[in-house]
Order: sequence, then structure tokens, then C-alpha cells
Amino acid sequence: MRYAIYYTPAVVSALWRLGSSILGYDAAAREIVDFPNCSLWREPWFTRALETPARYGFHATLKAPFTLAPSVTAAVLLERAEEFSTRHAPVYLPALEVALLGDFVALRPLAEDAELNRLAATCVQDFDDLRAPIDATDRARRLSQGLTPRQRAQLDHWGYPYVLQDFRFHMTLTGSITPLKRAEALAAMKALYRGCSAPVVVDAISVLSQSTREGRFSLIARFPLRAAVPAINFGR
Repeated sequence: MRYAIYYTPAVVSALWRLGSSILGYDAAAREIVDFPNCSLWREPWFTRALETPARYGFHATLKAPFTLAPSVTAAVLLERAEEFSTRHAPVYLPALEVALLGDFVALRPLAEDAELNRLAATCVQDFDDLRAPIDATDRARRLSQGLTPRQRAQLDHWGYPYVLQDFRFHMTLTGSITPLKRAEALAAMKALYRGCSAPVVVDAISVLSQSTREGRFSLIARFPLRAAVPAINFGR
């Protein structure tokens, strides 16, 4: 069993419905959902590119998937998540954009946000005593990805290379896409996102679980961030 701590939009939101539709899987309902009515989703090369991200559900990673330490139970993880949520405030993101990140398409903020980066860093650090050390197979797989020296050190310390200074908030929409197909995928995603483009509030952390490595993650609980936050001035 593996667990992960993600940001997932509220399940009643247009963003959640869109992201789940793009991937063809709703991690909250734990069921397959219809793809968008778009010709791209009838292309075998494209649906293959969705297989890996669909296993994880629509999300932004805060603490990457991990196995609990032998002395830790799921109940302890959920209690810790509840306590964490009382100490942190929501983070307002004025806008997201559909963009290429390397060889895949994702939603990401238009600009880096220091508060969001601090939230993610604290999430990585505060839950780390609950996880078992990364196993040799996962470590070798990560090392094969051409990590920098800092990322290698973070992999060994935190169990994941893309944390702290290497963290980039993003919500994955596809897996790896070949260069010749990226423009087509990007255009289709941008067209879909225009229908629900709006400011986003990172207002909760979510705990998800995966029973086997081949299985899909499912949402266990979503904990609203409840610390006080200054009112947002919209210029009025």
C-alpha cells in the first residue's frame, strides 16, 4: 500500500471535473469517467499517453507517493494530515496555464508563488517521519532519469528528487508525448481549459492511497486548510 499527499480541487468544481475527464478517471468516485468529446481522445497514441497519469488521478503533488513506516498506520497519517491542515492557510493562485513541462502537458501557475512553495516544502518535511525509506528499485529508477547532484541528495534524504528548490507546482494532464505530437496535444488541452479557466485556491491537502503499484490512487480524505489568511484585495 502506498499513500500520497496531493492538492486535489474540490470534487464539485469545474476544474476537478475537467481534469478527471481528461484522464478518464475520477479518484474521488474511484471510477472510470468519459473522456472529452474530442477527436484527440480517440487516437490510440494519445490514450496510451494518459495511462500513467490516470493511475494517479488529477492532482498536484505535495508529498510524492510513499510506503508507511512499519510502526505507522493509516489512521496516524490521517490524524497528522488533520493537524497539518489547522496550521496552514489557503494559497490563492490568480491563474493557471496549460503548458509543456518537458515532454508532457500540465497546468501550472503563471508565476512562481513563494507561499505555495513553502506549503509544499513544509508538507514534504512534516510528514517525512511517517514514510519508510525508498526501496532499491525505486531509487534505481529515479537515478536513471539523469538527476542533478542536488536532486540525488534529495532523493536519498526525502525519498523524491523534485522537492524544495526543485519543486514546481503542476497538475499533470498527459504522460510523455513525442515531439511531433506535442503541439496537437497542447492545443487541445488549451481549448478545453478555456471553458473553466479561473483563479484557483489551494485550499486543502488530500490523502490518497494505492493498493498495488499497478492500481489507481483513490481519494481517502480532503482536509481544508484552516489557518487564518489575510483577505485578498481585488482592487475594489
